[in-house]
Amino acid sequence: MKTLLIEKPKDHILLVTLNRPEVRNAINIDMMHELLNLWEGLKQNPDNIRCVVLTGTGDKAFCAGADLKARHNITLEEWRKQHNVLQKAMIAMHDCPIPIIAAVNGAAFGGGLELTLGSDFAYAAETAMFSQSEVKVGLMPGALGTQNLPRACGIRRAKELTFTGEIFSAQQALEWKIVNKVCNPQSLVYEALETAEKISENAPLAVLQAKCSLNVSQHSDIKSGYVFEVEAYNTLLPTHDRVEGIKAFNEKRKPVFHGK
Repeated sequence: MKTLLIEKPKDHILLVTLNRPEVRNAINIDMMHELLNLWEGLKQNPDNIRCVVLTGTGDKAFCAGADLKARHNITLEEWRKQHNVLQKAMIAMHDCPIPIIAAVNGAAFGGGLELTLGSDFAYAAETAMFSQSEVKVGLMPGALGTQNLPRACGIRRAKELTFTGEIFSAQQALEWKIVNKVCNPQSLVYEALETAEKISENAPLAVLQAKCSLNVSQHSDIKSGYVFEVEAYNTLLPTHDRVEGIKAFNEKRKPVFHGK
């Protein structure tokens, strides 16, 4: 890939690094296509991957948002075509059944914040900075920002951050529930991978169904959500992993899950 560095540092874990350091890992059309292919590929063929950690190259930027220099002289038709790819990539990220942890190593502005919000949860370096900055260049969030930000921090805070485009710190992001944890920059990816390893040790089908049910909870009433939860729960009863998990518990040993 041209814009993503993909590694498998541990069994069942994928480390994906946005890799355009010369432009602070800004999103161009190549990155849009590669993110789309990544998320769709993981949905269609997870290949025993149980967790993804998403970070950026270097210590200055996670992602500076859209590459506006690359868009400087394109036509409106081309702009819309490119954004259509980004739309598909963000929906594919949302639909990815595998847990995604963002390890925000630096500035996350515009689309960078939206990638953070598009993950299942996020850790941030103490030096990370955030901004929903699109209004400063005559745009508005277009990568699920107006949907995911209020779900994270509440509608009133989301309006303040979106209308002003102001920069906020990692500590503020933690206080406002946009990230889950603030880390030393040197240990950020290690801590994210450590959590990914804990996730990967659990039954993958159970984690998948739990993720689906949690996502449904964000746009359904509690009774409808519970119907979905029970259906997801029942799909796990006949699985090998459920049998293995209960057996291992009673035999007082660590279970070995195969995603079956």
